[in-house]
Amino acid sequence: MANKQFDVIVIGGGPGGYIAAIRAAQLGFNVACIDEWKNAKGGPAPGGTCTNVGCIPSKALLQSSEHFDQAGHHFAEHGIKVEGLGLDLDKMLARKDQVVKQNNDGILYLFKKNKITFFHGRGSFVKAGEAGYEIKVAGAAEESIDGKHIIVATGSNARALPGAPFDEENILSNDGALRIGAVPKRLGLIGSGVIGLEMGSVWRRLGAEVTVLEALPTFLGAVDEQIAKEAKKAFDKQKLKIELGVKVGEIKSSKKGVSVAWTNAKGEAQTLEVDKLIVSIGRVPNTIGLNAEAVGLKLDERGAIAVDDDCKTSLPNVWAIGDVVRGPMLAHKAEEEGVAVAERIAGQHGHVNFNTVPWVIYTNPEIAWVGQTEQQLKAAGRAYKAGTFPFLANGRARALGDTTGMVKFLADAATDEILGVHIVGPQASELISEAVVAMEFKASAEDIARICHAHPSLSEATKEAALAVDKRTLNF
Repeated sequence: MANKQFDVIVIGGGPGGYIAAIRAAQLGFNVACIDEWKNAKGGPAPGGTCTNVGCIPSKALLQSSEHFDQAGHHFAEHGIKVEGLGLDLDKMLARKDQVVKQNNDGILYLFKKNKITFFHGRGSFVKAGEAGYEIKVAGAAEESIDGKHIIVATGSNARALPGAPFDEENILSNDGALRIGAVPKRLGLIGSGVIGLEMGSVWRRLGAEVTVLEALPTFLGAVDEQIAKEAKKAFDKQKLKIELGVKVGEIKSSKKGVSVAWTNAKGEAQTLEVDKLIVSIGRVPNTIGLNAEAVGLKLDERGAIAVDDDCKTSLPNVWAIGDVVRGPMLAHKAEEEGVAVAERIAGQHGHVNFNTVPWVIYTNPEIAWVGQTEQQLKAAGRAYKAGTFPFLANGRARALGDTTGMVKFLADAATDEILGVHIVGPQASELISEAVVAMEFKASAEDIARICHAHPSLSEATKEAALAVDKRTLNF
């Protein structure tokens, strides 16, 4: 029997893959999407790391733990008395699982709506043929399908520490960090990456004593230095213990917990005893089992799939997007690439601008930025002007009872074009969108300063920071 034929086959149903499949279907192609993620019952759970063990469940737990923290420490100042506050962790985790399921089900519905054929299993290359490529789907049953265009969207996996593999009981990746069954008394984190800080925040709010061991001498090296310092002040206040410039040695796991030998920045030997250890030292592209070698698909030195600026691989009509290729490992970057590739297959001009991809860390305070940092502009020798405005002087932030942080604008000294916007404070993840739009349209700081912002709103801090570039803030 002949294999089923498709115009486009997408391998991977994460944010890059499922969005690529939907856009390709919208453009009139006959599309298949293969994804192997299983739920607890063994059924399909599309959405990739983001939906299952990343962005979505972590935000659900961040929200729940934030409510708990507010009830325990901040409601009193609003005149709300809480007596006998308790934690039902099982219910909190069940709610998180429900949020994940709603997202999984939503993607399956979108596949049906857009007439995309979904295959539950692992997709891999078999061979190239006249009509395109033969792809094997290894699921409950095994079958082969043929596709003219292939989009590889297989994502990434958590990087393990050498000599300390993840057991998801004591030594945890992002997956295990989301499923801790009881609040650990002491929690260790290796790496102050985004995932680590978010998970550390969750368990700290729920009562864990959290210690972060970071190899780099600076905190949040990718973040604008002034913003990172402001965030560190807030984390120190929350008693999140952050050790910088450390060298991690031997890690021993036992029934009692985990023992980490480490050396501090002064070179002194230390030992950290914790109940659970989360390792958050980055992610590696996931090409295991793809059988890339069968068709001669080229990988780069990191094991990522080698692509050009248009996400074309070394093979004709084979594309790759998201975490499995170069560029930032962000769900929304994968989505943008998925849309762009589907449009390129249709002969259109898909577009992704890496300089206007926003970054967010969903801690409290939130940290968000787009464009270049002050350090990057200095290193490039670019003449710039900077303007900052603190949430301390923002009426809505005062009413919220959260005045931590600031908005910072960086603009070209001669043209006033916005080169970067950096925010630490309440709702930074939502506020950054205005900056992304402004930069995409090559706006100047003056343009934002001249736009009317609703009062009272947190977004007024954005306007004021833009005014600060010209040293004319109105409320500070």
